[in-house]
Amino acid sequence: AGLLEIYDKDGHPEHKLRLERSEVPFICGGCKELGFGLRYQCPNMNCDYILHHECGLGLGYGRPPTQKFFKKCDFQFHRQNPLPGTRICDICALDIRGFLYQCSRGDYDLHPHCTSLPLTFTHPGSNEVIKLREKIESRCLKCQRKERASGRVQGLSYVSSDGMLCYHVACLKEACFDNWTMGYFQLDALANEERRILALQNLAPNQEVRIRAAQSANAMRGIRLLITFLKLVVSAILGEPFTLVSTLFQISQS
Repeated sequence: AGLLEIYDKDGHPEHKLRLERSEVPFICGGCKELGFGLRYQCPNMNCDYILHHECGLGLGYGRPPTQKFFKKCDFQFHRQNPLPGTRICDICALDIRGFLYQCSRGDYDLHPHCTSLPLTFTHPGSNEVIKLREKIESRCLKCQRKERASGRVQGLSYVSSDGMLCYHVACLKEACFDNWTMGYFQLDALANEERRILALQNLAPNQEVRIRAAQSANAMRGIRLLITFLKLVVSAILGEPFTLVSTLFQISQS
């Protein structure tokens, strides 16, 4: 699904918003979440009103075009939570502060961007399959816990084929936000390999992410598998493996 222009008559009535691709991170004016890549932006150079691609599609269509995890739900788009109390995204287990999709029965709530997360994907040239799951057997690479829950909601996680590498969607979104606020998600910063190592280490703080000459072949293979997994899950959160992601994972592995 795609719209080249949208009109947000309530949030930004001055101009239509145009679909653009940008390597610069932004805060979505609709859902208030961090965004990358495709976005709807005001053509006025003095205006910084920006929406996620998925938030713009919500305004245009009123239904999520790609949501597949909660198959029996009829999700409808809302600018604000229509029910009393705080709502939590059933995919990432983080608070919803703006635009959302809500099941018509009120059972489930989703950030618009979370509806676009792939259920499963593979790395080109390998047999590695990453799946979005409710339960994990190993600890999250970021928080070192098996469960990431908030209130009534237990968030989903990305899990490797063997089940040994796991990452809560919530932790991954927070790690990407941390890397952005620390200046690591800037192309000029990622031109330096030490900055890339710091960004990777922040994604997996308890793992070795640098290949060294004295390491065993098994250790090197483990690091490569970890980096491949991180690249896939970060690409899932950011929407696609564009230049920023590719640059981040161009670290020395020789």
